[in-house]
Amino acid sequence: MKLRDLAEQLHCRLEGDGDIDIARVAALETAGPGEVTFLANAKYHGKVAHTRASAIIADDTLTAAPCAIVRCAQPYLAFARALSLLAPEQRPPAGIHPSAVVDASAVIDADASIGALACIGAAARVGARTVVHPFAYVGPEAHIGADCVVHAHVSIRERVVIGDRVVIQNGAVLGSDGYGFAPRPDGTFEKIPQHGGIVVEDDVEIGAGTTVDRPPMGDTRIAAGTKIDNLVQVGHGVQVGKHVLLAAQTGISGSSVIEDHVVLAGASLGALND
Repeated sequence: MKLRDLAEQLHCRLEGDGDIDIARVAALETAGPGEVTFLANAKYHGKVAHTRASAIIADDTLTAAPCAIVRCAQPYLAFARALSLLAPEQRPPAGIHPSAVVDASAVIDADASIGALACIGAAARVGARTVVHPFAYVGPEAHIGADCVVHAHVSIRERVVIGDRVVIQNGAVLGSDGYGFAPRPDGTFEKIPQHGGIVVEDDVEIGAGTTVDRPPMGDTRIAAGTKIDNLVQVGHGVQVGKHVLLAAQTGISGSSVIEDHVVLAGASLGALND
């Protein structure tokens, strides 16, 4: 891609030769010819003079560079978008792989992709342009919206509802039983049936190995725009607000409420009940 075309698609101002060919995005220290790098943290200003990159994405605080400069107010955001432009995600073709097991009552959009050995249960729905990768499980009456990506070995249990543009990384489990046991008089425990639902709203990402439990009644809800890292436990009946960030190994206890735009760092333990 020509540098001027990249700058135009990023809605950035270009200073330098727009005819340079750009093939990849690379880190400031390792970038070379044909690569664009970025400066998003002022503490790395001193390294700019030594970069071999063909161009750098930076804001107006960068006064000079040994290469072309792609100017923008938010370099880190522009960097993310440059990655998408220069290394687009490979999407499998639409259709159902011959080895997939799809119940006759399931509704699969014609533009969806169902991978090898995936299993789609009775009355499940998979929306337009959604990709269900090999070995994934979508249970009975589960609904997945449009433009979602369900990676290998994900389990989406019965009646889970997922919105549009949701990404679920490998090995995540949505709809596992919540941890609920009633004590008996003899000191043993009786399992409380977990028959509630899971609702994942639009533009959510759920990391690898993360579990979202269903409650005995009502719903566990992950609101729109929330991003959940790997190995996070979301207990039964939890209500996670919009645009929340949950870093790896965070645990949220059952019935907790997390408000919008909350950030919980790695290995946080949340007992945030009303």
